[in-house]
Amino acid sequence: MELSTLGLGTYLGDDTPDADEGYIRAAGAFFAAGGNVFDTAANYRRGRSERALGRAFAKLPRGAFFVSTKAGYLPMGDGVTEESPRTWFQRVLEKPGILDPADVVDGCHALTPRYLSHQLDISRAALGVETVDLFHLHNPEQQLPHLGPDAFYAAIARAFEACETFVQEGRIRAYGVATWNGFRVPPGQPDHLSLERLVTAAEAAGGRSHHFRWIQLPLNLALPEAFAAPTQRWGGVALSALEAARAAGLSVQTSASIMQARILTQLPAELAAALGGATPAQAALQFPRSCPGVTVALCGMGRPEHAVENAAVMALPKVEPAVLAGLFA
Repeated sequence: MELSTLGLGTYLGDDTPDADEGYIRAAGAFFAAGGNVFDTAANYRRGRSERALGRAFAKLPRGAFFVSTKAGYLPMGDGVTEESPRTWFQRVLEKPGILDPADVVDGCHALTPRYLSHQLDISRAALGVETVDLFHLHNPEQQLPHLGPDAFYAAIARAFEACETFVQEGRIRAYGVATWNGFRVPPGQPDHLSLERLVTAAEAAGGRSHHFRWIQLPLNLALPEAFAAPTQRWGGVALSALEAARAAGLSVQTSASIMQARILTQLPAELAAALGGATPAQAALQFPRSCPGVTVALCGMGRPEHAVENAAVMALPKVEPAVLAGLFA
């Protein structure tokens, strides 16, 4: 399947039926406009975003769309039952032996193999798919300052081994890491992720034919580090995260493409003109989708009219790399 250069994200919104319906309609409009990549996570809207996409997918041929989801943050509820987060945790995770409270970092994050397996099955059922195209570890750098590098990468190795098993079982096709700070901050920062060490962990888990195939990281005009800053070391050379991903042969999803629309009110007219597009949103989306190494730029779209407006950017030519580089000269 050829993936669309824009993907529909499902992070924002209230835990309400109205927000569910908005995403269902937006997903249908986005697909009709040529988009076939959809991104979600177990904790987005306490699981309701996955279920909303599942209702939209029920109307589509399975081979016609690509879906990525994530596990790591605890949903702390299912968006349906009326119970406290503590009661939910004890009923769903602690009492059945899925997750020990000692394995939870910051009261919200876990990457143990049994928890990942449990959450993957919840996500597959919610999305209505037998096989998830891409399964991300969600912001794994959340654990780095607490564990320290050696214990952290050991935990990553165990998670990657679990993900290789999920592939063998037909539950996922590939796995990755979806990050916020990890690839944006330079070495030496407490939550810096080394892509080189992650690839080494994947090779230990699955050999040279491992299924660690993707990364996700924020990229927009306000947070350009993935494109513009040499935050990674690959083979002893300082590279940007996008350059390092290309060197590793990884595909890239970018998130926060319009920074939850905050960029749109601050976009200078001359910058919008350089990027192209008929609206501020389209101009802003042109930046991440045009950066060399980006496979899919993700953008939250909870309304069908936004999906139609944003999808039009897929028909535009990408901005030349020299123009992009000139934006940050």
